[in-house]
Amino acid sequence: MKQEIATVVEHHNFQGEYRILRLAAPEIGPVVKPGQFLHLLIPQLGDRVLRRPFSIYKADTEGVSILYKPVGRGTDSMRPLHVGDTVDIIGPLGNGYPELTEGKFPVLVAGGYGNAALYLKAKELPAKGVAFFGGRTAEDILCVDEFKELGWEVRPTTNDGSLGIKGLVTTDFDPWMAEQDIQSLELFVCGPGPMLKAMGERAIEHDFTAWLSMDENMACGVGACLTCVIKRKITDGWEWARCCTDGPVFESREILWNE
Repeated sequence: MKQEIATVVEHHNFQGEYRILRLAAPEIGPVVKPGQFLHLLIPQLGDRVLRRPFSIYKADTEGVSILYKPVGRGTDSMRPLHVGDTVDIIGPLGNGYPELTEGKFPVLVAGGYGNAALYLKAKELPAKGVAFFGGRTAEDILCVDEFKELGWEVRPTTNDGSLGIKGLVTTDFDPWMAEQDIQSLELFVCGPGPMLKAMGERAIEHDFTAWLSMDENMACGVGACLTCVIKRKITDGWEWARCCTDGPVFESREILWNE
């Protein structure tokens, strides 16, 4: 983990309301692993001093990129950032996704802009498989061309049917799964809580591995404040686990979901 004053080198609209923020961060960029995140100090927020977590979309020796959507006061305050401005970032944080198990077939599953958090994993994986992307509308299905260029088969679903199959990610995933050698699958998943739970339940029921990036509020990002805790199964019951430091990625069998 490093703290760095990063310079904005690119900031523009990407698709619909989604935006790309590229930061020069030569200390953090080279050490990022797929599934890790940044904690960014939002400028111009006055007394709201808490940092905001952002999944890392792209990273290299020169810096990092995040893909975000302005949805509240914090992210909306990022709009005025211009090339040459600086922001205070801490990262990379979290454990990220593990290596693909030898002999397994990789599957990516993302809801909303969760697929941005999967891009580095898609790029890293030696074998290319199938990527299931879900969103409310076609505008919410991001980076399709980028994943196809890496060699992935991309299967979109939208709630309104404006792109791909109409329905949830599971609407397309379930019949596809039924035709596979199920125990050969290994999933890497990122998105909203209900989708994570649905994919985790399928992994347990059908006995394949699913790595879930848990979407919990992270106030400090370094394990001190305990706002992002989830229940993790242990041999004799359960314990609290911090998504920011113990995760955010957990294997589906570890998680004890709150009903």
